[in-house]
Amino acid sequence: MTEGAATGIAPPAPARRTTTARVVFDSPLPQLDHLFDYRIPQELEADALPGVRVTVPLRSAGRVARGYIVEIVDEADGFDGELSPLDSVVSAVPVLTPEVWALARKAADRAAGGASDILRLAIPARQVRVEKTWQREQLEGVAGSPVPDAPELDGYGPALAEMLAAHGRVALDVSPQVVRLGSGTWVGRWAVTLAQAAARTVFGGETAILAVPDYRDSDQLFAALSEYLPGDRITRVDASQPNADRYRAFLDCLTDIPRVILGNRSAVYAPAAALGLLAIFDDGDPLYSEPLAPYVHARDAALIRQQQSGAALVLAGHTRSVDAQRLVELGWVEAVSPERSVTPRVLITAKADHDDTAVTARIPSMAWRQAKEAIATGPVLVQVARPGYAPVLACATCSSAARCATCAGPLGIASAGSAPSCTLCGAIAAGWTCPTCEGTKLRLVTRGTGRTAEELGRAFPGVPVIISDGDRQVTTVEARPALVIATRGAEPVAAGGYAAVLLLDGDRMLAAEHLRIGEDCLRWWSNAAALARPGAPVVLTGVTGDLARALATWTQPAFAHTELLDRRALRFPPAVRAASVSGDAAAVAAAVTEVRDLPGASILGPTPTDDGVRAILRLDYAQAGDAARLLRGAVVRNATRRRKAPQGKAGYRPPPTLKVRFDDPEILS
Repeated sequence: MTEGAATGIAPPAPARRTTTARVVFDSPLPQLDHLFDYRIPQELEADALPGVRVTVPLRSAGRVARGYIVEIVDEADGFDGELSPLDSVVSAVPVLTPEVWALARKAADRAAGGASDILRLAIPARQVRVEKTWQREQLEGVAGSPVPDAPELDGYGPALAEMLAAHGRVALDVSPQVVRLGSGTWVGRWAVTLAQAAARTVFGGETAILAVPDYRDSDQLFAALSEYLPGDRITRVDASQPNADRYRAFLDCLTDIPRVILGNRSAVYAPAAALGLLAIFDDGDPLYSEPLAPYVHARDAALIRQQQSGAALVLAGHTRSVDAQRLVELGWVEAVSPERSVTPRVLITAKADHDDTAVTARIPSMAWRQAKEAIATGPVLVQVARPGYAPVLACATCSSAARCATCAGPLGIASAGSAPSCTLCGAIAAGWTCPTCEGTKLRLVTRGTGRTAEELGRAFPGVPVIISDGDRQVTTVEARPALVIATRGAEPVAAGGYAAVLLLDGDRMLAAEHLRIGEDCLRWWSNAAALARPGAPVVLTGVTGDLARALATWTQPAFAHTELLDRRALRFPPAVRAASVSGDAAAVAAAVTEVRDLPGASILGPTPTDDGVRAILRLDYAQAGDAARLLRGAVVRNATRRRKAPQGKAGYRPPPTLKVRFDDPEILS
């Protein structure tokens, strides 16, 4: 007989192990960038699963915060007290997958930032009606359309297919051509190559993520993908979509159906059940640089995700960025080129060779003759440096830059016949006088798309003129005579390719004070040259030397190699990692002290800025991880220290000013 039976008192029930949820807050505060433990109430146990959105109480002032459950554990480690319970489960859909969480955590740690800042890029805002409709469809059962047989990778032979099947890492040189799809649409050959690689991945039962710089590239790649895959196997995720469409596309990515996920820089964070391919086209484009904290470049996020998932990685482009070249020389990725070399016919000309007609048209005489001969057979592309009419003016007497008398901004002319005005504040420059020589006349320094179209329209009477820039979005042109004036990156695709391509303002583009301007110019010119029809002349004006020779001989990897050698000698990125530390002088000094003794670390500055000071750190890659951890600690300490309120503002706490940014583009300028 048991003791309980003898006494008539039931023995105590065994202690129930409480179920604990570890939650990451949706908050930009650095001191909250870690997991918090909460007790899961019994009424929420069915829905409180890893990845779901939840609300949780905060100890201060009874507030409630939003977040995501990262994991479920039996009990909190090292804590014997009573945990606060979850407040609610916002949605039962697990929108945060373990793979995306691991990626966000690793990428944030590498950049000395917060994981929640990356999760805001990875997970769109919830759309309740869209989510409920999607949930009903999932209950009914949704199966993807059958996938056609895997296409061949045209032009690369079996080697590339074998590398992708083995989930290798590739720096892919694409053919500079335009091709016609079965639907009649003309796209760059690069789009067909990536579409074929993605279709092979989906045929093998895996998901492919394809990232491109902007909507023009996305439209081309979508058209190419539609040739090989049914529409429900292609999911577009980009910022141009309405919120409802973007959230629906995100929810579709959560399913187990193999698909192609196509988007811009944030696509690298898309959930994928079985990731088999991660490809980035033109990784040197600055649009891949994230402008929001923690400023993780899409290429860096892709490299981290490839390591975590084991998927194939492809960095494709007409040129090779210096960052990709570094990976090639380290042996981390393998360079692959087409079996048959196809290169544009590039002609180099200096600006000194002018005749009277060419002076009127603002192009050298040889380039003008090439355009005149080509215009009879098809469209001619003219690439210029700036949009607008005349964005920069100068004094006609002393050539000093013309500045606004109100705000000192640059003066420009917005359209033909308009008065000079400030490009910043819009003030009309009536009665302008040069402060240097007291001259009163202005001259054009740069000519934008509008002025160029006006000049070329006079030089080629009767020929239609099409302008494509940020204000006028033109994606395609027909195969008939026309002058297409486009800014860099805004060149439309011509049916059959352009009969000639004129690359103007090369010297103006190279005059920008930026460390990457050489590789940027080569990328702009190469992408434009790739739109020419076979044998069509591509004329580069005003540029000579190694850069022009690399374009003419189509040896962009060799130029990237030379650039990398120079960067190594000078300890410039990407040969080393660099970070900027900005804020008030005391905070910057404290943060710099944390990393001063790391092996190989060098510190430049601090130098004054508009709102404090800035110091620049240069670090070897082997020490960058430790530096990021130490600098993140400095940011947290700075955010949590007590700050005195300014006089007369009782209760006001000035916000922390310390900011750390790894791989800051401004460092290179």
